[in-house]
Formats: sequence, structure tokens, C-alpha cells
Amino acid sequence: MATPGDEVPAGRQAARRTSTRRAVSDGIVTTDPAEVPPEAASASPAPARGRAAAAADWTPVLGRIPILDLSPQQPDDLWPAKAFVGEVVPFAATVFREGHDLLGADVVLTDPRGRTTEHRMTLISKGTDRWRADAIVDRAGFWTYRIKAWGDDFHTWLHNAEVKIPAGVDVELMFTIGQQLFERAAQDKARTAAERRLLTATAKRLASQSLSVKERLESATAPEVAAALERVPVASLVTYSPERRLRVERERAGRGSWYEFFPRSEGAVQREDGSWQSGTFRTAAERLPAIAAMGFDVVYIPPVHPIGTTNRKGPNNTLTAGPHDPGSPYGIGAKEGGHDAIHPELGDENDFKFFVQAVKDQGMELALDIALQASPDHPWVVKHPQFFTQLPDGSIAYAENPPKKYQDIYPLNFDNDPEGIYQEMLRIFRRWIRLGVRIFRVDNPHTKPLAFWERLLHEVNSQYPDVIFLSEAFTRPPMMRGLAKVGFQQSYTYFTWRNSKEELEEYLTELSRETADYLRPNFFVNTHDILTPYLQFGGPPAYRIRAAIAATAVPTWGVYSGYELVENVARPGSEENIDNEKYEFKPRDWARAEETGATLAPFLTELNRIRREHPALGQLRNIDIHWSDDSEILVYSKYIEGRFTSTGASDAVIVVANVDPHSVRETTVHLDPTRFGLDADAAFQVRDLITDQTWTWGQHNYVRLDPFTQPVHILHVVTEVPQQYY
Repeated sequence: MATPGDEVPAGRQAARRTSTRRAVSDGIVTTDPAEVPPEAASASPAPARGRAAAAADWTPVLGRIPILDLSPQQPDDLWPAKAFVGEVVPFAATVFREGHDLLGADVVLTDPRGRTTEHRMTLISKGTDRWRADAIVDRAGFWTYRIKAWGDDFHTWLHNAEVKIPAGVDVELMFTIGQQLFERAAQDKARTAAERRLLTATAKRLASQSLSVKERLESATAPEVAAALERVPVASLVTYSPERRLRVERERAGRGSWYEFFPRSEGAVQREDGSWQSGTFRTAAERLPAIAAMGFDVVYIPPVHPIGTTNRKGPNNTLTAGPHDPGSPYGIGAKEGGHDAIHPELGDENDFKFFVQAVKDQGMELALDIALQASPDHPWVVKHPQFFTQLPDGSIAYAENPPKKYQDIYPLNFDNDPEGIYQEMLRIFRRWIRLGVRIFRVDNPHTKPLAFWERLLHEVNSQYPDVIFLSEAFTRPPMMRGLAKVGFQQSYTYFTWRNSKEELEEYLTELSRETADYLRPNFFVNTHDILTPYLQFGGPPAYRIRAAIAATAVPTWGVYSGYELVENVARPGSEENIDNEKYEFKPRDWARAEETGATLAPFLTELNRIRREHPALGQLRNIDIHWSDDSEILVYSKYIEGRFTSTGASDAVIVVANVDPHSVRETTVHLDPTRFGLDADAAFQVRDLITDQTWTWGQHNYVRLDPFTQPVHILHVVTEVPQQYY
């Protein structure tokens, strides 16, 4: 509360006069939205018209207490920062002032219903004046927040009193100032009657010379007094930052386990002449219970449209297809239709709806791949030739990514008819949304203008806020980040090519700190396009290591069908599987793999179980890198406080991974237990969530990881151990 004479900026006088009613529960102060003080003016200076005009038009942007560098926000603040339902968001700002008086700060957070809560911030770095408060966002929609800073009059007085009074300097003056401060605090209407009585009594004790100096000073620091002043501080110079927006999307936008497979391969049957009869949506549905049993919650399938025959690719990306080769599902468009049609060999619209419902019946969601490109046989080529690039010889340019050539694909030219293309693409997405699709994996979005995606994603999500877009863009960082900034809810990442300890440490830190306000990573361990050398030559240990890291490091991860069978033979000279499923049918004998034990399905199932049972693994921003003496042993932890979990219990998971799939590693790992809620020198019990073994650990711990038997520890911090037993 400000007092008469406090220097509150014009435009914030209402903030000083406002009487705020608060209901307190679990340390969070809830404020009626109508009573939140209005934001101070923060208009940018008008365009300069000479020096005199510029000076006249200048408008101050700072309040009495500077509040800068708010977070979360996008670096350029052109679009809202992002979060998902259930995410613990760290709100932070740099707050400081002149002189030595102490400060306090709160986050004022308003949810989509207009309900406002205040969360006390903590000074996390005196040297940088950085303040932070964590809060969970529990409702989808647009939230707003701003930072409220104030002079902390009580702690300023207490600091001075504890220095001066024991030294015999200004003793009675300090007690008089303290008496007046407590009398003022007792008048605050936000306090309970019991608090007012307590603070009035404290003021009298400070003034009472019948008590000893020690007794008088101790009365100001009694626990009940401290609690009352923590709940409602004695504040002055209350200052508010500009408001920032936070877009909170549904949980699946930020947390999930994805499984990709090709419906045409499930149930495909080879005829007597060697040709194949395609699987259908209905035969593919028979695979869904096994996928759900492994704990996956998103089923992702490639494009389901008719495939062109002109320049159709044959097996292993050959340029000549046989009469029965199915072609790439990315060569979209034939006489049967284009992006709004369904390949007749998969079924019809009713069969697709059946498949969508079958996915839902297994407790999962369907993600459909949309590739904005066309085969030479696409109806657009005749109906909308302006959608493409015409070469001087009259032909249409096909897609290239030198040295790769995609002769079966015509890319769209978004500059020839931008409005026509936009309306057609919007129509396509809306059609599949009407058929029940709420998640889209978008192929190669980085080859389309960013402004196109900004407009389309905004329009789709305005009408269908539950729709999720995954960006499949392995491209330069500015474009990858730009796609996330303009609205893509998830992004493929460079994870597949980050394999060493050093690379992973750097990348996990980047994703959880630098870009977490707008880019949500989806850690696919492989795709139908990507089989890295690490997987090609690492054998089953490499597959276990990569899956364990992907499943525990970030909230969203995925695998492409066949990963559990360790399909690691590459087409010579490429980073993709030989006999690639993009160009041919690839039925797999799942039953035999299960009978012989030649499958990693049980391991994937365990990883997804661990993810479900440990809420710390469902957060993006909470990863902390620890240390080991071995260059191949990666160590990180993830922690969530109990106040943010449904059970009220804190959750801490430590991952120790041998990223060398070829050799046994023995080393000492060095932990900072304060990063997962314990004292620095604490001893604690950990349980391996895969083997169920338990150990007592502390700051320094010996580990031995054999890639052929146990390449990774996933450790749950079970309980703290009394120090004498360590």
C-alpha cells in the first residue's frame, strides 16, 4: 500500500487509491479483475519530425520502479508466448531501483475467464536483479500477465534496524520508524481482523521502553508477524509493467507420445503374381490396440490421397516404377482427385471416419500428414496452373533439394496467385477438420512463405482452437524458429543429429531455456525419411539410448513404425531405410517378433508408463544438466514441486545415459541436489524405474552402464535419507 507523499507516476494514482479485496489460499492471492489497478501508459514515441517535435512527442515508458525484460515472451514480442494446459510456467522480470531500499514483486496473472491471481516472486540473482515466480496454467485460451513491483518498506526498515540497533546507532529513532510502519500496516483493509490486532500489538511493543531492546526488536520478527507481512506486504511506490499475452493451448499441444505407421502396409497381401494388394483403413485399425498398449496417445499417418502415376517413384527412390508399385504418398493427386480425396485402395470417406473413431476408441488421437505439393496428375495442374512455376519451355518445375530431385512432385508457387492458393489450402484443412482430424503434421512447411502460415494458422485456430500443427522443418534455425513463432504448436528438431554428450547438453539447454516460450520440440527418434548413422551402426543399444533420452528429456516424443524391430539397414549413400516404405508396401510380422522377443516394444511400453507416472517428465522448462567425469555419460534431472501436481507430492527424476552404444562406461556423476528440491549435501534414495533397483545417492555417485544390458538409468528420487546413514 502506498502512503501519502509516495511518488507514484501519473496514470497510476488509481492504483494507489484502489482498495483490493483478496482471498488467500495456499499462498496465492486472488484479486477481483475489476479491482486490478489500470496499466500505466507505455506508448512508443511518435515518429520524429525534427528534434523539437521529437522532444515534444516523447512519452516516458518507465514507472517509478523499473521493470524490464519480462518473460515469457517471444524475442520480438510480435506474437504471444506459448504454453499448454498443465505446464508450469516460469514468469520472470528484471526489477531494480536506485539506492539501497529493498523491493518486492508479484506476477499478476489473468486467465481466459477474467480471474486474476497474484504470485509472489523471488529474487533469484542479486547480481542481475532477476525475479521469478512459477505458476501452473490450467485452462486453454489467452492469458495475460504483468509484473507488479513495490518498495518493501518492512524489510528495508528491518535491515536497517538490525544493523543500527545492535550498534547503538539511532536506536529510539529506528523503533519509532518501526512503530509507525506497523501502525500503517495495521490499517490495510486487505488484512484480517486478527492480523490487524497482531500488528497493532507489535507497534506497541516496539514503542514500549519497559521491554529490553532485544525483546522489542524480536517482536518484529516473530513467525506470526512475518507470515502476516508476507501475505500482505507493507508496500509503497507500487508500479506495474506493461501487459503481456500468453497463449495456452490444450495439453496435447505440448505433451504426448506419437507413433507413425503407414495404413497401406497394415494388412497388405501379396498376390500370386508378386504384386501387392494394399491394406485399408479397416485393416490398419487392427494395429491400433497394439499401439495403444505401448502407451502411445497420438497415431500419425502419412498423406492418404490418390497418388499420381506420372514420374511415379519405384522402390528405393528409383525413377521408374513398375505397374504395381504404389508410389510415394507425397506425390499427391491423380484422376481420382487431389488433397480433398482419399486413395480408393485405402477406402472411402466412411472408412476414414471409421478409422478416426477406432483411434479414439483406443484412447488416442489421429494426426494426419498434409503436404502442400502436387503430382503432375493433380487436378490443380489443369484447373489452377497458376499455382505452379512455369519454365521457359512451357513445362512446370518439379521439386528439387539439390542434389535430391523429386520428379514426381510439383511445388506450389505462392507468389503467382497468393490469394487463390491461400483459399484453396484453407479449404483443404477445413475439410479434414470436418472429418474429425484435430492434429496435422505438415510436410516441409519451410518451403512455403512464413506470412502464409501466419495467416492460415491464425484463421484455423481462431475457428478451431483445439487444432494442433506439427512443423516438419529440418532447416535453418531462423526458419525453424519462425514457423514456431507464427503459430505451429510443435516442431521437429535437430535431435536426430545431436548424439554426443556435449551436443545433447547444449541442445537440451537451448530448447528448455532459450526457445521454450514459443518452440515446443517433438523428439522423433526416427522417421520414414531419417535413419541416422548413430542408429545404422549402433545396434539395439543405440535404439534404447535414443528412445530413453527422447522420452524423458522433453514432453513430446515419437517413433516411426519398425523402430521396435531395430530396422537399421540404410539405402547406400543415404540416411534412410533401404526398401523405404515411402515407395513400397512393408508389412511386418508383429506376432513373430513378439513370440521371439525380437522387439523393443516392451521397452517402449516401459518408457511411456514412466512418462505417465512421473509429472516431472511432462514439463519442458525444468531440465537441469549435471556433470560426469566421462565424456560419454550424459546426466540430467527433471523436477516439479508438489504444489503443481495432482497428488501434492513433488517428483524428481534423474537420467544417466551412456551415449556410447559400443562400450561399457564407468564413471562418477556429480549432482546438484538443490536442482530437485533437496539440500546441497543431502543423501537420498533413488529407484531405477526400469530395473527396480534402489541405491542411496548424494552429490557424487559411481555408475557403470553397459550398453548391451542397461545403457540408461532412469532414477526416481524416492526419499531423503538421514545424513548419519549416508
